[in-house]
Amino acid sequence: MESIALLARGQRAVEELVPVIGPLVADFAEAGERLYLVGGSVRDALLGRLGNDLDFTTSARPETIQRILEKHSPAVWDTGIEFGTVSAEYRGQQIEITTFRSDSYDGQSRNPEVRFGDTLEGDLIRRDFRVNAMAVELLWENDEVMFIFHDPLQGLADAEERVLDTPDSPEISFHDDPLRMLRAARFVSQLGFRLAPRVMAAMKDMAAEIDRISAERIRAELDKLMLGAAPWTGINVLVATGLAQRIYPEISAMKLAQDEHRQHKDVYAHSLQVLRQAMDQEEEPDLVLRWAALLHDCGKPDTRAFGENGQVTFHHHEVVGAKLVRRRMRKLKYSKQMIADVSQLIYLHMRFHGFGDGQWTDSAVRRYVADAGELLPRLHKLVRADCTTRNKRKAQRLQRTYDRLEERIAEIAAKEDLARVRPDLDGNEIMEILGLPPGPAVGQAWAYLKELRLERGPLDREDAIAELRRWWEEKEGDARV
Repeated sequence: MESIALLARGQRAVEELVPVIGPLVADFAEAGERLYLVGGSVRDALLGRLGNDLDFTTSARPETIQRILEKHSPAVWDTGIEFGTVSAEYRGQQIEITTFRSDSYDGQSRNPEVRFGDTLEGDLIRRDFRVNAMAVELLWENDEVMFIFHDPLQGLADAEERVLDTPDSPEISFHDDPLRMLRAARFVSQLGFRLAPRVMAAMKDMAAEIDRISAERIRAELDKLMLGAAPWTGINVLVATGLAQRIYPEISAMKLAQDEHRQHKDVYAHSLQVLRQAMDQEEEPDLVLRWAALLHDCGKPDTRAFGENGQVTFHHHEVVGAKLVRRRMRKLKYSKQMIADVSQLIYLHMRFHGFGDGQWTDSAVRRYVADAGELLPRLHKLVRADCTTRNKRKAQRLQRTYDRLEERIAEIAAKEDLARVRPDLDGNEIMEILGLPPGPAVGQAWAYLKELRLERGPLDREDAIAELRRWWEEKEGDARV
């Protein structure tokens, strides 16, 4: 019965596309070619999550695809034409149409030797998972679009069971393209599917094959996984199969460290809980926040120590963790901004705990805001998510304390421009007042005035000049000595 419901839902989703795709279907039919909605688009239609990215396969060769698309859209891309793929923006949809393929792999890289095929079945069997190997044939009859559902590999049954399995044996599939193992973990996160036992076993046995994949492609799959509905499930797959040990060992290493509160089996379990709680605060998926939440304690394994009474400590784990994340994200070719944001959140996530209730001076509040900068809203969410204690009283006390910190920030921000804490004098004014040319001394003076601004808040211009002159005189006096 579930399969009937899935098919009915999928049919409704495809029928809603008819006003958009009808003219394309007519033109492919007129050219004597077959056109199919395929792969993830069919899967998502069945699951009720079809978006604006549509994938098609066709008997037409790339030149015919391009000619037909250019008739309907001024925005056509042929960057994938050597692989048989032409893309276009068409009536609010991003569409990708690919000629039937029957690729072969050399077993050394993930790049296939592209061969155009002649049958739909030959095209479907080369795909990564059976749930992605379904197609809907689009026919043009009597000026109407008609549908025929094709499922030669039992993808509908897998969709009904919410299971990921491969068309061929998983060993052959993953040897052909090891990136499919990361795609499996990603689909677990995105779709809520589980892995077939033979798929899980093959991923464990073949984890080392992922070394053949470029850092850029690994990063792209990891980010898609992290943006899924339940990224902790995908992370669990990576750790359980050994893939995490090869592509992001700092994640699996957290299983070795016991949480100092002894509320969780290990730091890894705590980190997944923090990830969940950070996501609960999102207005929309936030990749920076999610990575910071997952990795905020990744410095604990390297800083673990035991006291005389057996208590576990992780002193300065935030400093070590920020360094580890910077190094790993550089290897995975993340942008400088992404690396800076995630590592800074990790570095700052313990700052709140360094102050007791009511011990936040104005200066401490200014520094907290200045160091966080534009990351402050994310830091608020991360610190709140980091409270995973089962002790309700303690949890409530921590949340109330952070509430008071945010109130203090708002109070001071109402009086001062906390979002842009800068010295009361700029570089040009410093040079004019001290009679200095551009150089390191100007930068030192600027840094001193910023520290003064953080410590004391905004100064009148006369007071700022007096402080600058006093600092300069002391500096010159020290130089003469």
